[in-house]
Amino acid sequence: MLERLQKVLANSGVASRRQCEILILEGKVKVNGKVVTELGTKVDVEKDVIEYNDLPINKQTKKVYILLNKPIGYVTTVKDQFDRDTVMDLVKVKERVVPVGRLDMYTSGALLLSNDGDFINKMTHPSFEITKTYNVTIAGKITSDDVKRLSEGVEIDDEGEPYITKPAFVKILKIDEEKNISRLQITIHEGKNREVRKMIEAIGKKVLALHRSKIGDLTVKDIPLGKWKYLSDKELQKLFP
Repeated sequence: MLERLQKVLANSGVASRRQCEILILEGKVKVNGKVVTELGTKVDVEKDVIEYNDLPINKQTKKVYILLNKPIGYVTTVKDQFDRDTVMDLVKVKERVVPVGRLDMYTSGALLLSNDGDFINKMTHPSFEITKTYNVTIAGKITSDDVKRLSEGVEIDDEGEPYITKPAFVKILKIDEEKNISRLQITIHEGKNREVRKMIEAIGKKVLALHRSKIGDLTVKDIPLGKWKYLSDKELQKLFP
């Protein structure tokens, strides 16, 4: 059976399908000993020898799904060019898993990792609208007008272009007038880079702490920071009911 090379790579856990396309274009993938750089290339998963970085991929890898409670200070990448600590230092498994989406270095909380390319594509594609819930501590007192603006959408910078965020669910958790801080719960279903931080900046406030508490209905409240667990079939069904 012939399949597109990037799909085979993604399903083997090399990276997401989009990232696999980049790896192919960069000349890091070989089929039967020859470098392949054409994205439309199809391969026979039973007969062809496929290599990434001169190592054969495992086309029959067991698919795994992991939920990590990421601490602050870890980069969401497989390997960091500046040799910083990455989430892969926390998740030690025999399967070649990759992060699903991103969580910036100074944000803690729920992060998925998997070697299932189709799952990664579904989780990161905007059309599936997987929600992410954040607990945000900000400097100053939040107002009802601030909540209304965040809920309805604010203008942020998206890779150099102005962008109006989609409607969000925003709830005030606590206002501490003595410490002059406020805590919010914000639920979004977009994946713009540093979106929640930029939303808070758009209303003239500063983020002091940011924690992603849930992805869909999956929560990390019972997972200690820096620890992870395999997801069950029942938990996976919560993401795509």
